Amino acid sequence: MVSSTSTGLLTLPLSSGTYQLDSPVVLAPMAGITNAPFRMLCREQGAGLFVSEMVTARALLERIPETLRMIEPGPGEWPRSIQLYSVDPHHMSEAVKMIGRENLADHIDMNFGCPVPKVTRKGGGAALPYKRRLFSLIVEAAVNAAKPFGIPVTVKMRIGIDSDHITYLDAAKSAADLGVAWVALHARTAAQMYEGKADWSAISTLVEHLAPTGVPVLGNGDIWSGGDGVAMMEQTGCAGVVVGRGCLGRPWLFTDLTKSMAGNSERVLPSLHEVREVMFRHGELIVDYFESEDRGCRDLRKHMAWYLKGFRVHSELRRQFGMIASLAEFRTLLDQLDDQPYPVEVAEKPRGRTSHGRPPTLPDGWLNDPDELIQLDAEDMFSGG
Repeated sequence: MVSSTSTGLLTLPLSSGTYQLDSPVVLAPMAGITNAPFRMLCREQGAGLFVSEMVTARALLERIPETLRMIEPGPGEWPRSIQLYSVDPHHMSEAVKMIGRENLADHIDMNFGCPVPKVTRKGGGAALPYKRRLFSLIVEAAVNAAKPFGIPVTVKMRIGIDSDHITYLDAAKSAADLGVAWVALHARTAAQMYEGKADWSAISTLVEHLAPTGVPVLGNGDIWSGGDGVAMMEQTGCAGVVVGRGCLGRPWLFTDLTKSMAGNSERVLPSLHEVREVMFRHGELIVDYFESEDRGCRDLRKHMAWYLKGFRVHSELRRQFGMIASLAEFRTLLDQLDDQPYPVEVAEKPRGRTSHGRPPTLPDGWLNDPDELIQLDAEDMFSGG
């Protein structure tokens, strides 16, 4: 059992008062995944905080309709949490002020960990902490803009660009000194993408590095079960965990984590018939969210393989799940599934993005001087990353 000192003190200093997370488990923002319906499922299963898909400051300031939809909270969702990305201190500041003035969120997380080329080629995501002065200016802009509204700001980052360009210790210390509420570390470099094993020892190092500042560290990477979350906290001393790919098709992972952290050794292993009811609940939520059965079912299709991973399901039935067009059809297919126990050995393996490592795409001359204060082109107005 994890001690209460590591599981019971993960808090957010909101304007309404200090909010203590029921569970030190945070749903990671995932593009195309962590919309309001999926966040609702994770809330119902015990996630302590649930962060929106990443949105760009520029798209928010331009009031792109889909961006505004992405930050809408679900019914009863609180605290409302947005992940924001920008490569420009002014854009970041103005976006945070907009969020505060219009009461759009209670918590802002900044993305300095995304490794995908459309983000890093602009100098954003996991590329940005290498430019130390620019990183500090962006964090400072967000923290200062959020302060009058009582909105806590956190950051999520990776170890660095690659093994030759490690940035997390300097960047995290800078962010801590500037007033962020916590730092979350995905224990891989951008070059690793999602391959190999996360280096939990880096989380331990960061915990020790930030100890004098009093700023908590959250760990991220390779949490596939409740036992993994407990192991990460015990091995690294981190104050909480951030869960991404492990909950794809498995929102009950949050129940498993919460129970494990409370010292309950009983696993959460739903049978296929129990899983199918979660699947249908997801379908109902997502159709309601998009206000369109067609669009909702199209969005739901990508979750089917994750939900059914490891279960014995006929190939033709699997194919039909990947083509669902209505909730009535979905219910008919679900009712054809034969009940069976949870396939632990197969289901609790890596899922979701499995991109192989590759050199990150960076702006020309990006690695020349980490202290160079470079003017970047404005970030794209895409939603998600």
